[in-house]
Amino acid sequence: MTSAPALNSGLPLLSVLIFSPLVAAAGAALIGSERLLRWWTLACTTVIAAVSLPLWWNFNPATAAFQFREDHNWIPFLKIRYALGIDGISLLLVLLTTLILPLCVLASWRYITVRVKEFMICLLVMESAMVGVFCALDAILFFIFWEAMLIPMALLIGVWGGPRKVYAAIKFFIYTMAGSVFLLVALIALRLKTGSFSLEGMMGQPYGATFQLWVFAAFALSFAIKVPMFPFHTWLPAAHVEAPTAGSVILASVLLKMGTYGFLRFCLPITPHATHVFAPYLLALSAVAILYGGFTALAQSDLKKLVAYSSVGHMGFATLGIFVLNASGIEGAVLVMINHGVTTGALFICVGIIYERLHTRDLSAAAGIGKHVPVFTGFLGVFCLSSLAFPGTNSFIGEFLVLAGSFSHSKLLTICVVPGVVLAAAYMLRMLQRVAYGGTQNPDHHAIADLEFREIVTLLPLLVFVFWIGLHPQPFVHAMHATVLNLIQQVGHALPAAAAAVP
Repeated sequence: MTSAPALNSGLPLLSVLIFSPLVAAAGAALIGSERLLRWWTLACTTVIAAVSLPLWWNFNPATAAFQFREDHNWIPFLKIRYALGIDGISLLLVLLTTLILPLCVLASWRYITVRVKEFMICLLVMESAMVGVFCALDAILFFIFWEAMLIPMALLIGVWGGPRKVYAAIKFFIYTMAGSVFLLVALIALRLKTGSFSLEGMMGQPYGATFQLWVFAAFALSFAIKVPMFPFHTWLPAAHVEAPTAGSVILASVLLKMGTYGFLRFCLPITPHATHVFAPYLLALSAVAILYGGFTALAQSDLKKLVAYSSVGHMGFATLGIFVLNASGIEGAVLVMINHGVTTGALFICVGIIYERLHTRDLSAAAGIGKHVPVFTGFLGVFCLSSLAFPGTNSFIGEFLVLAGSFSHSKLLTICVVPGVVLAAAYMLRMLQRVAYGGTQNPDHHAIADLEFREIVTLLPLLVFVFWIGLHPQPFVHAMHATVLNLIQQVGHALPAAAAAVP
């Protein structure tokens, strides 16, 4: 890849986005007032979101080159560099991360009442690590950020979670750490082959076929756990159900995307031969995840569990799009990643709003609440329609592109996953009907208050993105198009040489 255009040079914007949350966390540690802590964290995350917007304005979508480059010697004797840069895929994920954090703070405004300082510090440290993952161009730097998000996320679940919070936090920690071991082994193996930890230097190399298969397997196991793909998904429902609202939003909106991002950044360009070998198996697991997630969500009576299992199905569409290995599929997969972050994040906020009022997430207890909270019901209705990929909403275009890419790859595969679309409509419309109207015998909700201004401000930006991406997806597709074409070229051109290489 070539260096970034000159318009990206100057201010080290990516470093600012990575380290400013840590500076904000240090400032939060000095604040004693809980009210001031909330306002400080909201102000800092909002400013960081505003600072990230020039990435969008100054990004050149005509090139697949990494832009906003920063590259400095860090640990020379190990050939580890402080290397940052973003392309069309990581651009969208960085912006999703920075824009979702202020909403997490607002969603926690009244929900978090104990250890507020520690909670806000965890949110800020998480933001720093997540942005770093999407910007790192050195394998060890990537791994450090990948691991750095583990502790604050486990704390968010284990300290501020529900009744089984310790179990959920430990399960999340063990699963993620197990995957990280395989990731580190693969990175070390590549370092021994290439002589450096540069991600760009690892791409396009004539690795032997057997070497690629082992490295891909290590990568895929690590990233599959993070997505999570079936059958590595069992940590996700527990983590979602026990996490506080902000923790669930971060998990759904950003952390799961780190797994699919890993497939795109590591597996496809570094191990193209192995990608083609393993793709049929990963497509089969994706189809199973779509159907399993749909059937399991349909059986849930806990609102959070319902949304959590829906994530398994939606992320199945993302991995499906990635491994059909064509432009429509991969562009659809990236849109599914972004749209899932918007829509499922919004649904978790809505479930949190119900819990704050009823102190339960049981679907029967919430039956008929919509008659008394019409503004909330309007928001919930739009997000439910988005989740089931109703035309005109953001999720429709992503799933449409994935299915189009899947159809050109295999008609049988497409037929197998279509029932997942029907299941999404079934469980989302069932939830919406029960919450909005209920049945003939509903709990008494007449004293329940509708959304206050803070809650409307929290949900409104997500509502805007539902219709912006749904009605005008071209800017988002255009931003990633050159990157996706370059990725497909890397996979396709490297395949013959890799297949012919001696193991």
